[in-house]
Amino acid sequence: MRPETETELAEMIRDASGPLRVRGGGTRTVGRSAGEVLETGTMSGIVLHEPGALTLVARAGTPLAEIEAALEAEGQRLAFEPMDHRGLLGTDGAPTIGGAAAANVSGPRRVQAGACRDFMLGVRFVDGAGRVVSNGGRVMKNVTGYDLVKLMAGSWGTLGVMTEIAFKVLPKPAATATLVLAGLSPEEAVPVLSQALGSPFDVSGAAHLPEGPEGGPLTLVRIEGFADSVAYRGGRLSELFARHQPVVETDAARGAALWKAVRDVESFHGKPGDVWRISCTPSDAPALAARLGAEALVFDWGGGLIWALLPEGTDARDRLGAGFRGHATAVRASGDLPTFQPEPAPVAALSAGLRARFDPKGLLNPGLMA
Repeated sequence: MRPETETELAEMIRDASGPLRVRGGGTRTVGRSAGEVLETGTMSGIVLHEPGALTLVARAGTPLAEIEAALEAEGQRLAFEPMDHRGLLGTDGAPTIGGAAAANVSGPRRVQAGACRDFMLGVRFVDGAGRVVSNGGRVMKNVTGYDLVKLMAGSWGTLGVMTEIAFKVLPKPAATATLVLAGLSPEEAVPVLSQALGSPFDVSGAAHLPEGPEGGPLTLVRIEGFADSVAYRGGRLSELFARHQPVVETDAARGAALWKAVRDVESFHGKPGDVWRISCTPSDAPALAARLGAEALVFDWGGGLIWALLPEGTDARDRLGAGFRGHATAVRASGDLPTFQPEPAPVAALSAGLRARFDPKGLLNPGLMA
């Protein structure tokens, strides 16, 4: 099923007699959704881009590469830095803006700028009853409520199939620098990252790679902005962490490669095993990582996000223990483990109620949230 318009999509959903598996670019094959494939990639194209108003509206099937190219031409960007899952999941295709929104895909800059959902101004979608729903606005000054916009972000297509999304975009910074500290353990790195994030120097990325691109551990702190400001903040951070002999990387290409390695979890590419994404309190990260006994790790968001590579069939939640306070998601997993962290009973009841309201026949991505 490949609808080319919103009207066709609504008709297909209304006429569906069985479950539908919603697919955009096919790059984020997370979970156990089943049913006839409903592809949204044909609903593509940038509808509106007003650089002066810092807004962009695109159809859900629009490739991220197309959007990033259009923004680059105007010196702008998607500040939430969406990751590319293809290397991690072994998929092909092209990531789409609808897929990024449906999964709330956000990269290292989330720790400072916010997540994908924080940049969504408006959304149009077709719910499980075939009804076309519009919420929010196309530009910041006309936004009229965020409730459904936020609800759709991270819903993984279980509440509706998005057809059009409006985003706030931001200018690209004039300069970027990355403080690189080599040889730190996770126990040493997380306090450094927390100190950097708590400093007045407006850090836009804080990550630790136990296995960096050249093999050794690297701790990374990113700063962005006007050139003089970046130079000053880089110098002050270097003084703050002088005991670790930091190097300030100012080459744009080399810095971008480092953060792409963090964003896309490149150290896991091509390696067998299950991939888990663990959201936690940053100060808990070293102890949680030790409990996991992982074959490989990546720490992002100052330790608030842990990527862990575990042997196939290993339940990370069992290793984290009953006292774990956070969320563990099986991003690439074998066996029959639940994809998402089981919800407390009151929250599960609310989630089920929302799905019943927006998808009364249970058509959209059934089984994904199980």
